[in-house]
Amino acid sequence: MEVDMENIHENLQHDEDSHVSGIASPSSDMHPLRSTRLPVQRSSICSRAYFVVVMVFFHVYILNVIALLLYVHYNNGPGDLVSGDRPSSSSVGEGESPLHPAPHPRKSREEEQSFRLPRLEGIRVGHVQPVSLGSDRTHKMKTLSLKPLLFEVPGFLSEEECRVVVQLAQLKGLMESQMTAASREQGEANYPLLSLSTEEVFSLLDLNQDGLLQKQEIVSHSRSRDGTWLSPDNLRQILTGLEACSTGTLNLEEFQRVYDVSQGSGKEPSGKPRSQFKQRSKHTGLYQGPGSHHVLQTLRRRVISLTRVPTALVDMSEPLQVFRFEPGDFSDAHHDSSAPHAETACSHTRLAGNVSALTEVSCRYLTVLIYLSSVEDGGETTFPVADNRTYDELALVQEGVDLTDTRKTCGRGNLRIKPTAGTALLLYNHLSDGHGWMGELDEYSLHGDCPVKRGLKWVANSWVNVDPDYQQQARYQRLVSERHRANSGMEEHPQKLSHFDLHQDL
Repeated sequence: MEVDMENIHENLQHDEDSHVSGIASPSSDMHPLRSTRLPVQRSSICSRAYFVVVMVFFHVYILNVIALLLYVHYNNGPGDLVSGDRPSSSSVGEGESPLHPAPHPRKSREEEQSFRLPRLEGIRVGHVQPVSLGSDRTHKMKTLSLKPLLFEVPGFLSEEECRVVVQLAQLKGLMESQMTAASREQGEANYPLLSLSTEEVFSLLDLNQDGLLQKQEIVSHSRSRDGTWLSPDNLRQILTGLEACSTGTLNLEEFQRVYDVSQGSGKEPSGKPRSQFKQRSKHTGLYQGPGSHHVLQTLRRRVISLTRVPTALVDMSEPLQVFRFEPGDFSDAHHDSSAPHAETACSHTRLAGNVSALTEVSCRYLTVLIYLSSVEDGGETTFPVADNRTYDELALVQEGVDLTDTRKTCGRGNLRIKPTAGTALLLYNHLSDGHGWMGELDEYSLHGDCPVKRGLKWVANSWVNVDPDYQQQARYQRLVSERHRANSGMEEHPQKLSHFDLHQDL
């Protein structure tokens, strides 16, 4: 009996050990409920976990679909800017400008026009990237500077094409480049300078010659585009003096006092006049529209391919300007474009411009400069402050020498480029406004031409004119299109809208 009790006790102990270890014992068949309950519990646990995982993935999928729909909705909304890339012919209706997107029903007509300005990436100084200009071979474009954004494209024109452009310029005839400011330095009698007395300025402003200056006369005459004798600062000083008079007019004596003050505003505290831009060269403009020489039309197409701006913008920009620098010729460091200002209007959009603007200025988004000849000695294009950490106008004067004076400080420029026939430079004169349009003037784009020491320097400038106010640019586009349609309607065989006619005739 004792033996049986011991066997029963051992069997029970063995069953308990087997249950704890999870290993079925030979006696497990004697407990059917226990053996069937464990698998059911395992299956229940796996099903719950699987259900949770499926639900999580399902919710993530739904959230992704909603996010994608929202992204598509907001990126194709009516307020978005249209890409500046040239659309295909199928996407632009007949007689419709590629710069005119679909109108916004909630905006005024002036606000309907929205488009982007392409801007190439510099990556880093020295970076080389391929660029196709529509020819059989690919050109290598090198980044020369990031401040300003400047590229070099060797072989933009062949030597034969350069010769043709030079010959066309000579055939057209060259004019002396106009000085934008009179120099006050001594010993510069080698070339004519513009100098007007106070009485002469008064007479020029007095349009009706009644001996009195009214505000309308000053404002209307201030739109003279030569900019050689009155700057916006001078005009502001004169208008301030006129408004201070109780009569609202200025006689010659009163004008003399006001004019002297305005002239004094252009001097440094020491009494020394600020350095003013000077240039000595010859130039002419060349037509590039239909009927022009095929080389000029090829050059225009390459500018469009290089800059990637809409064709219409290039068509409505200034004609190609060709310059010749002889030994001793130069140009001081300057900006090709002007800073946006409430008191100025862009020359190229003057039809849709601000009628109250004091003066007209050049608005040039970018410059494509093409060297048409190599120079034996001198004639480099200099960028005095390229890639400086900071820009300070006062810092341009170092040890009493102005860095913008290329005749004295050409060798101090941070970047100097030797002319090589056929090479082109692409320079962005303005920064981006962050919304795909033209922003502030890039102060680092200051550049000039070092004096030519030996040989001749021929260069061509292709400027792309853009108004900083894209609504104003769009109004100008619309006015041009309307005038073109009106002119075409009067002709039996309407001609294509030409590059030169748009800029010169409007």
